[in-house]
Amino acid sequence: MEQKRKIGGESLRNRDAKDMISELPEALLLQILSSVPTKDVIATSVLSKRWKSVWKMVQKLKFESEIDHVSSEDVYRLLIMHKAPFLESLHLKIEDTSGRLDIGILIGIAFSRHVRELVLDLFHDDQEKVRFPSGLCSYNNTLEVLKFKYVLLDFPSRVCFNALRELHLFHVVFKNEASVCNLLSGCPRLQDLVVERNSNLDVETYTIAVPSLQRLTIEENYYATELSGGGYVINAPSLKYLNIQCLDHIDFCLIENAPELVEAKILDVSHIPNENILASLTSAKCLSLHLPSEIKYPTGSIFFQLVSLEVYIDKINWWNLLSFMLDSSPKLQILKLFGLCREECPVGWEWNQPKCVPECLLLHLETLVWTRYVWGRADTKQVATYILKNARQLKKATLSTPYIEPKMLKTRREMLNELDSVVRASKSCHLVFEPE
Repeated sequence: MEQKRKIGGESLRNRDAKDMISELPEALLLQILSSVPTKDVIATSVLSKRWKSVWKMVQKLKFESEIDHVSSEDVYRLLIMHKAPFLESLHLKIEDTSGRLDIGILIGIAFSRHVRELVLDLFHDDQEKVRFPSGLCSYNNTLEVLKFKYVLLDFPSRVCFNALRELHLFHVVFKNEASVCNLLSGCPRLQDLVVERNSNLDVETYTIAVPSLQRLTIEENYYATELSGGGYVINAPSLKYLNIQCLDHIDFCLIENAPELVEAKILDVSHIPNENILASLTSAKCLSLHLPSEIKYPTGSIFFQLVSLEVYIDKINWWNLLSFMLDSSPKLQILKLFGLCREECPVGWEWNQPKCVPECLLLHLETLVWTRYVWGRADTKQVATYILKNARQLKKATLSTPYIEPKMLKTRREMLNELDSVVRASKSCHLVFEPE
């Protein structure tokens, strides 16, 4: 018995000692390694003779100099050693403190391996942007996703990225306006574009003219008033999803052609009151709006497709935008209001109710959600009362109120009870009050 246990034990130890993973097919090994951090993948080369070359065929590589403690020279060497016929993705996040980074070599290797997704996040010690080698962009038929971070882009002629579907431009600097046009016009299949800027000194008029574009995000995050001016011109006839945020210091945002628009978010666009931006959104089914109170309202524009509307009501005379949208959206079913206004209701304020009850209230509105409903303000009370009295199809109205001091709880309860006693147009409407 003892001998049998010994033999069995030795057999078990032998099985444990055996490199079971190495017996797997190479295709399965590569699939496993593609989900492992690149530095750990390379470390497997010391395991055995077979493992010495396996990492060289992995198709997803990610180098982060700060985390992986690799220099730009290390990245050159490793990419040259790499033997995969094509790269699924290459992510380079390199902080070049030596000033010896030659991005052209890295990009040349990546393009020679037919890379499909390329992420460049480059930082010089002197905080200057690394110039992307435009000479390598005359023809590329495999790159599908390209993400730039902190890169200088100078395209004196049109690029050729025939397969590119997704492009992210995060804090990049363009040489001039022509460089923007030469990049975007050279991407005939581009569907998804993300632009995030921390300055507009490089390009005053940022033109986005892409016939194939379906999703566009624009966000700015700078606040210095001396950077004010300029703006955007958008011509994207296939655009379906639009997200514009924090355009606080521009003069214009022209959406020239977006007949296929399905959903749009226009948030924190504060200083373009003369811009007829609403007229460009009439085909949308879902809208989220945070606009200046002086926004220009288009005449004769009807949001025939709109079924869901979100409005941020933190501006004086916010009810004017709401009235316009209710009157112009005959099929609206869902209304969400975000009450962020901290200013007191102005003395002598007056809400001009629609001359006729909007069609959406009579026939279609089913859901009202009012976040941060300020129960003590006359304007919010009057608007809420108007909706409850006229929305014949309303099924549920949810009003959430912000935190208040305990001594005010009784007063709030009395005012909410007063609203609850309003005779509603919809007998099936369920009115809910919720604390935040």
